[in-house]
Amino acid sequence: MQSVVVHPGTTEQALRSRNAALHLKPARLESVLLPSKTLSAAERIAIYQEMYPLRMRDALAADYPGLEHFLGNRFWDFVTAYTSAHPSKGYTLNRLGDHVPGFLARQKKLKPRGFLADLARLELAITECFDAPEAGLLRAEEIERIEPARLSGMKLLTAPSLRLVELEWNAADYLDTIRDEEHRHPKARRARSFAAVVRRQYSVYRFPLTEPEFLVLSDLRDGRSISNVVERALGRRGSRRASAADFPGWFRRWTSEGAFCGVRPARGSASVNAH
Repeated sequence: MQSVVVHPGTTEQALRSRNAALHLKPARLESVLLPSKTLSAAERIAIYQEMYPLRMRDALAADYPGLEHFLGNRFWDFVTAYTSAHPSKGYTLNRLGDHVPGFLARQKKLKPRGFLADLARLELAITECFDAPEAGLLRAEEIERIEPARLSGMKLLTAPSLRLVELEWNAADYLDTIRDEEHRHPKARRARSFAAVVRRQYSVYRFPLTEPEFLVLSDLRDGRSISNVVERALGRRGSRRASAADFPGWFRRWTSEGAFCGVRPARGSASVNAH
């Protein structure tokens, strides 16, 4: 039934497809699916097969509301093209939209291509954040109890839900306005920005970052020790460089936002996990 339902062609083509034939020959359909008083077995399964494109549209719209809002009437054309290139192959639609950013980055008909790809990357990060494993969050007082000399040689463990997104277009600004009833939506334009997405108590939050913040959080996420992260941040040039005075405020803010779930030595076994 799954092989027939997810087939992109007609129901007749789906019943005769190679994947469906691996399980059942079309002539034997009524051995597993009975007709009703008004519908044949093929007509009954056609109800599900013909509704499946609409279900895929609903799934993509749920994960990409900003994209649906921006494309408007073009969204259905996008769904058709995308699902043809990346058809659903599993029993769940949760991962159907995983390839949307890359797909949009390659499209020439849907414009502005860079803006659409950035908007999709941001919305995919939100979806991934929501679906990430749950973990306790590290509190600021737990970090403050560790002696500074010892803390510098440790690693801060970022929460599984944390996603860091670098954008070249004003996709974040646009996403903030899709529910504006007065339709005050910014026009797509190039505007470099950085954002973090986290989940706290089963709700997803997004907050902006400066470029130095983004680079520091990226280094922490990649498992670098705090001392190495600070050294790299202070050694960068221009607008990418951080100052020593930045770090206390940054760490307090990130901790309150739920960016960390534990701390452990860069080498060794003892760890401090979130309660």
